[in-house]
Amino acid sequence: MLSRILVVFQLIVFLAATAALPARAAVVNTGEYLAAARAEQSLGAAGAALARADVQAQLTALGVDPQDARARVAALSPAELAQLNARLDELPAGSSVLGLIGAVFVVLLILELVGVTDVFSGV
Repeated sequence: MLSRILVVFQLIVFLAATAALPARAAVVNTGEYLAAARAEQSLGAAGAALARADVQAQLTALGVDPQDARARVAALSPAELAQLNARLDELPAGSSVLGLIGAVFVVLLILELVGVTDVFSGV
């Protein structure tokens, strides 16, 4: 008897929960979808930059709360986010270790070719 009451109760709860959820659908064109995807990607890139420990330490040193900075970045428009991400890619923040390694390799290669060093003789 108790199991029947529980089954009826679960059925009533299930029907009440699903009946209260209206379904909405709309056609989304490609331009709107791409704009939303770019904005989401830009927000993710800016959020990843703000999540780095060195950035948070610098924000704290400048007197800015990292949570406030995240909230302000989340409130930016898609155009402002794109501009911010373009600036983040341009600024030398020390995040491009591969660029540094490549530059050191090129300098060593030039010095080797000129005959100043003997770095690559054992390789």
